[in-house]
Amino acid sequence: MWRNLDVLALWLQYHSARGNFAFLKVINLSMSTDVFMTNHLYVENSIPAFSREAPFSNVLTDLQTKGWSVQDDFFSTDFTQALMDEVENIHIAYMQQAGVGRKQDHQVVLDTRRDYIQWIDPDKPIKKDFLKMMEDLRVALNRRLFLGLFDYEAHFARYETGAFYEKHIDAFKGESNRILSTVLYLNEGWQEGEGGELVIYDENDPTIEIGRFYPKKGRLAVFLSECFYHEVVVANRTRHSIAGWFRINNTTSMTLDPDQ
Repeated sequence: MWRNLDVLALWLQYHSARGNFAFLKVINLSMSTDVFMTNHLYVENSIPAFSREAPFSNVLTDLQTKGWSVQDDFFSTDFTQALMDEVENIHIAYMQQAGVGRKQDHQVVLDTRRDYIQWIDPDKPIKKDFLKMMEDLRVALNRRLFLGLFDYEAHFARYETGAFYEKHIDAFKGESNRILSTVLYLNEGWQEGEGGELVIYDENDPTIEIGRFYPKKGRLAVFLSECFYHEVVVANRTRHSIAGWFRINNTTSMTLDPDQ
């Protein structure tokens, strides 16, 4: 039955104390049975994204009252791990040195930031599901706060040892299309003292810190893009995250709203 197949895909259901999820076992029949490989692949909609009944409630309240929010365990443990698996498997050759500015103003400035990025497109199940969940958050934000958010863009970010991002604000010069910034941290077992903290500054006096948060796995930070200066402190080990922005549509009859 398998004679004319190079690869046989067997869908199995794995049960553990952390919950149920599906994975794909790939068997290459051209190999010896001594070297069969097993790849754990994320399957679309196979893992509950959230572990709370009302996952957006605290974020919405914080944004309404103070303009920023930091929430631990925003996504479920398994969903966060699937995102971490995805970014860890990206070879550095397929990431780009991050820069500052957009389009003709974009430039790499290593004295300002030293992270590597890869933009997230819905070309893989885990990335597609992540973007779906952030779309649900966009809808909730518009219903509660009437922000007029039009879309969401995001990228994986990798800060290798010694990398940082100096104090900055996320709104581009002369543009106001980025309304809310988000950062989701994916790092396993991050300890205080290993650097890489997100520092958020007071919107009225950017010399005053209002929060310093180490990149704990599953932690989500959200803040008004035009109001809060922030920075990433030097990381003492490799640090992974997803940075994203909810945007409004600034398209006019003369100019298309810019993308990435």
